[in-house]
Amino acid sequence: MASETSVAVIINRGRGPEIAGTRITVFDVMDYLKAGWHRDRIAGLFRLSSSDIQAAINYIQRHREEVEADYQHILERHRTYRYAPDVSAKIERSRGTARQRMEEIRQRSAREAADAKDHG
Repeated sequence: MASETSVAVIINRGRGPEIAGTRITVFDVMDYLKAGWHRDRIAGLFRLSSSDIQAAINYIQRHREEVEADYQHILERHRTYRYAPDVSAKIERSRGTARQRMEEIRQRSAREAADAKDHG
């Protein structure tokens, strides 16, 4: 029985270079590479094969200057993007709710730790 292997391809449909058949860009992969993640761990995160991620890594290496420049442009746009006031308000409410939940979790954990010391 013959086995088929597929070679991952990097394409550009207008949003930047991405792994064919996915919406994962080389910039998505680059975020995790810069954080020190291994290729196989990135593949697991995106539920792709290691060869898919390796194709993105190879593309990044072959086009380093262009990819870095585009990546920096994306990061700058992200830092300076301003949401509409109604969206900003929703985001801030969500962040407030998340902060409140985290504080409740911390307090509960502290109580549980104190209780464990009392009983154990």
